[in-house]
Amino acid sequence: MRNLYVLVVSVLLLVSLLVHGQIAVASRIQGGSEDWGYVEVRPKAHMFWWLYRSPYRVENPSKPWPIILWLQGGPGASGVGLGNFEEIGPLDVNLKPRNSTWLRMADLLFVDNPVGTGFSYVDDPNLFVKTDEEAATDLTTLLEEIFNRNSSLQKSPLYIVAESYGGKFAVTLGLSALKAIGAGKLKLKLGGVVLGDTWISPEDFVLSWGPLLKDVSRIDKNGLEKANSLAEKIKQQISDGQYVDATNSWADLEGVISTSSNSVDFYNFLLDSGMDPVSLTAAELSQGIAMKRYMRYLSSLKSSPGANDGDIDSLMNGAIKEKLKIIPANVSWGGQSDSVFSSLEGDFMRPRINEVDELLAKGVNVTVYNGQLDVICATKGTEAWVGKLKWEGLPNFLNLERTPLYCGADSLTRGFTKSYKNLHFYWILKAGHFVPVDQPCIALNMVGAITQSPAAAAASPA
Repeated sequence: MRNLYVLVVSVLLLVSLLVHGQIAVASRIQGGSEDWGYVEVRPKAHMFWWLYRSPYRVENPSKPWPIILWLQGGPGASGVGLGNFEEIGPLDVNLKPRNSTWLRMADLLFVDNPVGTGFSYVDDPNLFVKTDEEAATDLTTLLEEIFNRNSSLQKSPLYIVAESYGGKFAVTLGLSALKAIGAGKLKLKLGGVVLGDTWISPEDFVLSWGPLLKDVSRIDKNGLEKANSLAEKIKQQISDGQYVDATNSWADLEGVISTSSNSVDFYNFLLDSGMDPVSLTAAELSQGIAMKRYMRYLSSLKSSPGANDGDIDSLMNGAIKEKLKIIPANVSWGGQSDSVFSSLEGDFMRPRINEVDELLAKGVNVTVYNGQLDVICATKGTEAWVGKLKWEGLPNFLNLERTPLYCGADSLTRGFTKSYKNLHFYWILKAGHFVPVDQPCIALNMVGAITQSPAAAAASPA
């Protein structure tokens, strides 16, 4: 009778959780668990999320186990697909375990943001977001639905970690979430905002491209002059608020850079765009072919020579869609991604430096990290926009000496870092745009330090 009673209670509890939306679907993975589902962030606008609870969780009363919200770039690139299977999730595109998964340091929450990205979708094309703030509002609604219903999640600090264009969503979301928390609408603790090779100041990046590539002998004096001329034009268009024109000029500039450099890879200046089957310029996002090349780029970096590369598109629309069970039959992964980019073209070149300043002024921990070999969001450009911050601690931050970074017993310098109060910067050597892919060991160590993960001291990544 006792066993029967326990079984009945367990079933009733599960039904209760399902009815109240606390579990969409759940399964076990490596001793952890997964939840996923949709949130209707606005009528007829559906955002998909996928949460992994870490099997490496370490209980420490003085250091709560963190949660990382990963925001992908594009705009229009899928966090559920690319960030998860190509970069930091528990499995790679061949569904093999990833030793360097960030689950070693935190729980991971992936979202397909903005609506229309990945498995997210809209029923009406007028519902695609047109600004970073609109995307942040949708994300805040999603967090309210996920966190407000689950008291255990509320005990973990949330770190918003972004890559590429996702940085603009991260800073606007950070401010939106703080406002919702202050109003009592959102029950969570914001641990910090992390900006990895992010498109925070388009002006500073386009101005950096020519000088950077000239310094590394990828373009010559003639190429530099052409690049600088167009970059100055873009700077003026941004100053005049002509953001759509600036987006078009940005595409022209990437064309000039590609021609002058014999097709340099915008994600890694040591490579040609044809060396990895995917390296593409971000300008191609607006031409409808970027997402597939972006995805193949990541796949190619993670595959050993001669390996049978996983096809992320086939994986997501095949085995993963079948596993999830809740994706509508008429929704294909990435089917609306191009429209996401097109709808944001009026905001694409808008800077978000002021939002970083606001976060710093409010005491939020802000971390910036950059790959040494990146072009599209070059370190030179990142340092330029950081230097424009009005935050009162900036002079002290700039005057600090950097600390070298290593991995385990390795004596090779892998990067540098420095911090002052709530601003932190990491320079990652031998990494391009996708730091977790190019330097998984140092990236894992870095995220452990940023989140103050209880597992950081015991981590031993491959």
